[in-house]
Amino acid sequence: MNKLHTDIILDSIADGVFTVDRDWNILSFNKAAEKITGVLRDQAIGQKCFDVFRADICQTACAVRRTIESGKQLINLPITILNSEGRKIPISISTAVLYDQNNHIIGGVETFRDLSMVEMLRKEIYNQYTSADIISKNHEIQKIFGILPDIAVSDSTVLIEGPSGTGKELFARAIHNLSGRKKRKYIVVNCGALPDTLLESELFGYIKGAFTDAKKDKPGRFALAEGGTLFLDEIGDISTALQVKLLRVLQEKEYEPLGATTTLKSNIRIIAATNKNLLELVRRGSFREDLYYRLNVVKITLPPLSLRREDIPLLVEHFIRKFNANKGKDIINISQSVLSLLMRHAFPGNIRELENIIEHAFVLCRGSQIEEEHLPKEIHESISPQSGEAEIKSLESPLAQAEAAKITEILRRHAGNRRKTAAELGINKTTLWRKIKKYGITLQ
Repeated sequence: MNKLHTDIILDSIADGVFTVDRDWNILSFNKAAEKITGVLRDQAIGQKCFDVFRADICQTACAVRRTIESGKQLINLPITILNSEGRKIPISISTAVLYDQNNHIIGGVETFRDLSMVEMLRKEIYNQYTSADIISKNHEIQKIFGILPDIAVSDSTVLIEGPSGTGKELFARAIHNLSGRKKRKYIVVNCGALPDTLLESELFGYIKGAFTDAKKDKPGRFALAEGGTLFLDEIGDISTALQVKLLRVLQEKEYEPLGATTTLKSNIRIIAATNKNLLELVRRGSFREDLYYRLNVVKITLPPLSLRREDIPLLVEHFIRKFNANKGKDIINISQSVLSLLMRHAFPGNIRELENIIEHAFVLCRGSQIEEEHLPKEIHESISPQSGEAEIKSLESPLAQAEAAKITEILRRHAGNRRKTAAELGINKTTLWRKIKKYGITLQ
């Protein structure tokens, strides 16, 4: 095949392609490379690749250099380049070594794909499905997103209920950050982590001489949070004696440090959270009814991850970005089989468990994709068919995963009624049927 034929073939490819010799001089540069970089072929050929490509890894971890030196290909590595106008372009690159007829290395080839549209769509999805650091496309969470600003500015006491690991503190912090108190302190107390006597001194503080080891005055969390927000986590674990004192703060806006004879005024907002059903505790007599109603001015109930499985792909992508930044790795995604396992897992530990699973996989994964062998063995052992769960197959991208999960969510909400589902999605029944078939969605 002569050079003319090679150029015609390369110019017909949608991905950018360029080749370099052992001195990093560009030997070929196709039309897609011209379009993505904004550099003409005649201007690129003969120049050093790093002068034309201007990628964020050129000076520190050149992909072609790594491939030529190691002999190992790189596949779909996400990086950013600057085009001829100085605009940042997100791309994914793949590299390979070039050999002559005697099997000697003569250079390298790099192909690259413009991810600008994918990145734009991803940002649209994340802007639509995030509030502060909370990521969700679940219908119930979206309703909470809609009223969160109103809750925040109301300055009312908020009770957040939900299983452990569902992100209760993220919602509490979001309320504080959206409120008029956002410039003041946000103080957290885990009521379940301290015995009753220590918790009382932590909350209200004490004065010198209040007890044997009280050598000097110590302000409590109420004093530290003055003017701001106090988040009381696991409020259902406090004793009835402490409940009485907390009730007084909520009713009278005042409290006394241990050993004090003077009363202090309190100007704070209280947000409480629990993984228990407080109303059931009230019925059992272990939680005061009057305190419950003082706390339950505005209630937010968070569903477990098992009831918001459409969020799993979004959360996985979020944790991959987080751990790539923290651990200095370049993991791109998870395999389809891993996604299938995660979509079927019960997640008793909810979002916190999912984060731990991805972190475990990061420790073991040496490539660019998380595979089944990188998961904790407990995940494989826990999988069993679950009633009412959608099985989602053959999803080519995070956007396809998100679309399939949304269709599944609405189908569930309408008990499998395709007419109502299509109407809510704004598509006709034929299109819906085609998408259900494409993604292999079944409601068992």
